[in-house]
Amino acid sequence: MKGQIISGDFGNIIVRQKAGREIELGELLVSEDGRMLFEVVDLRFGSQISEQNRELISGMDLEENADTELFEKELRNYTIAVLKPVIRIGEKASLVKTLPVFLSKVREVKEEDLKFLTKPKNPLFLGKLRSGSKVMNVDIFLDAAKALSHHILIPATTGRGKSNLTMVMLWGQLDKDYCGVLVLDPHDEYFGRHKLGLKDHPKSENLVYYTMRSPPPGQRTLKINVEQIKPNHFNGVVEWSQAQHEALAAYHKKYKEKWVEAIIKERPVDNFNEATLSVIKRRMLSLLDLELDSSGVYCKGIFDFSAGETTIRDIVNELIKGKTVVIDTSYLSGAVEILVGSLITTEVFSKYKHFKATGELKDKPVISIVLEEAPRVLGKEVLEKGSNIFSTIAREGRKFKVGLTAITQLPSLIPRQILANMNTKIILGLEMAPERNAIIESASQDLTEASKSIASLDIGEAIISSNFVKFATPIKIPLFEEMAKSAKDKKLEENSFEGVKLGG
Repeated sequence: MKGQIISGDFGNIIVRQKAGREIELGELLVSEDGRMLFEVVDLRFGSQISEQNRELISGMDLEENADTELFEKELRNYTIAVLKPVIRIGEKASLVKTLPVFLSKVREVKEEDLKFLTKPKNPLFLGKLRSGSKVMNVDIFLDAAKALSHHILIPATTGRGKSNLTMVMLWGQLDKDYCGVLVLDPHDEYFGRHKLGLKDHPKSENLVYYTMRSPPPGQRTLKINVEQIKPNHFNGVVEWSQAQHEALAAYHKKYKEKWVEAIIKERPVDNFNEATLSVIKRRMLSLLDLELDSSGVYCKGIFDFSAGETTIRDIVNELIKGKTVVIDTSYLSGAVEILVGSLITTEVFSKYKHFKATGELKDKPVISIVLEEAPRVLGKEVLEKGSNIFSTIAREGRKFKVGLTAITQLPSLIPRQILANMNTKIILGLEMAPERNAIIESASQDLTEASKSIASLDIGEAIISSNFVKFATPIKIPLFEEMAKSAKDKKLEENSFEGVKLGG
């Protein structure tokens, strides 16, 4: 027994902590009849001694070292916990609509209280249930098919474990065929070129890795044919003036797939100022990492006039097969990374819209696009200049089984409408109040009282707010390195056992 209910109202139940017991912020407690689950949202001191007398006792102790031992101190001074009713426990968990019994007692949650937390049909493992700082032996899953198509947001301050969480999620998805995942990896950390990574998964044949520098055996070189690019792929990548937009459209209309080459080689197009065309050419050469001299155009980066004709198509086909495709963008500028993502994502979205029109969509896997530093394409300032494929998917993607997994330190930069469309938020520590408020105001559950809990989340601790969980669920995310090492050791064990011959 942890304490006793002494007062409160529907949203704030006041509990007196039992002497010798400890209640933590974020801890889960259960009413003594086992029918109601609570979360601790605040802690404060309580005392039967008046404030004036407490100040006097303190002064005597501090200034005169007087013996101020209190009579029955555990009765007179205590801790008050503020509890928020979370869910009514039963065969089927339901929302709380009544008050608990007055003066009833509360206890710590037990595993048998949580039988309503079942494993969904398409499980995406996120971690273990957490009660305060205590980690329980209860696995927490999301229904991946629903959660991924309805978008996931991962907000956190630097160093709180965003990359680790993403790795854990990708690891859990890699052997499943219900989703394909495109990962734009600006730090080249997910594949695990020089450390443990997704390549060490037992089902690593479902992983495809593209890089522009020395791909490991069995992986791919990142080359994209310039003729795959269309003017709309630059939305959210480069800010063009109205005249420049019109010039791009005119070049594409006149020269079709050869339009970029036509711009660089200054082929004619009517009714445009020479200065406008000159700026477009210069920016195109810089962005696509091309060089022009008297003998022709040289390709120095990932864009090429002869190679990479099937790269986009190949990536999209791998995603449709339910594979995870990691694109190493660590050697690319931010604008080029977004352009690559725009090219692939536009093709994915186009394919899935076609599948819906032909009735094939129900048989296709969900596709999720993992975006780091999401405000680059979903931020208010960017979207004020016009929409892009990523904002389109944020608004419409769920209808076509295409979703975003957006990662950010600054959710307040993303418009509220888009934040509200991110139906699952896996919230790690956020210390800045404006960032917490942006998340709280757009969460699927009422997190009004959770601001302190969110600010105090330690590394690897998170709160899941989602349409697809019964309540705002506190979790402890496992360390990816431990998961990967355990799987690798198990595989080595199995391989060595296979090599043992039994019998004479």
